[in-house]
This record gives sequence, C-alpha cells and structure tokens, in this order.
Amino acid sequence: MNTQNLEFAEQATITASVLPDELRIGFWPQHFGSIPQWITLEPRIFAWMVLLCVDYHGGIWNFSTLANGGAFMAPEAESDEKWTLFNPMNGNGAEMSGDAAGIAVCLMAYSHHACRTECDAMTEHYYRLRDFALSHPECNTIMHLID
Repeated sequence: MNTQNLEFAEQATITASVLPDELRIGFWPQHFGSIPQWITLEPRIFAWMVLLCVDYHGGIWNFSTLANGGAFMAPEAESDEKWTLFNPMNGNGAEMSGDAAGIAVCLMAYSHHACRTECDAMTEHYYRLRDFALSHPECNTIMHLID
C-alpha cells in the first residue's frame, strides 16, 4: 500500500467530540448564531426525526462538535441500539446507530435550512457535516437514506 495515501487519509480524518452538559447552552448560538432563523434548527431536526422514524418519540440528544468546525446532534442511544428510518421522499430505508441517525437528520435539516435562507454559512455547515459523514463507518447507510 502507498504510505503517502495512508498518511493523507489519517490527516483527513475528521473527529467528533460530544459536548459536555455544561456547554450545551451555548451550542446553537456559538456554531449557528450568524445564520438567519438559527433558533428554529433544533426543533426542525426533531421534526425530521419524527418524519423519518416512526419509533422516535423524543428523548435526550447529544451535541457534538467536529474538528473541521462543524457541529451536529444525535439521539442518545445504547451502544448496540439501532434506529430504523425510512425516507418517504426517496423510498429508502435504513437501520443505523443513533449517531448515524443524527447525522442523517441533521444533513437533511441543514440542507433544507440552507436552501430556505440562502445562507452561505448554513451551506458550509452542511458540507462540514457531510465531510464527516463520508468518513463515518455508516457512510453508505447515511447517504442511501438522504439521497
């Protein structure tokens, strides 16, 4: 294997860090405060989860920041717990971890919000999360659902 490509892959890896509870209050204004109507993002993410997952009835979500400046939220789940999501807009369904489900619904919410507000900063958030999703172990499942 070409070690130069391996080194690039290691450098290109985007890591996620779950935000501690005491920092949650500043999550939205810190990462999305310059985006029009940013205050509506969290309820819209919950609404996407309700639309895509019939078994979702609320719960605690983790907020995560990405090494590339991105951010997302995902439903807290046991390590082996799977969520079944179905996208009625493309007919694709998937079973995925809570982390992957959060990434998928955030990507959909970010895309929709970027189109609605025509805000370049929101578009950047979408691409930061998408770049993280492309290196996620459940990448194919995420992309299949949102395609």
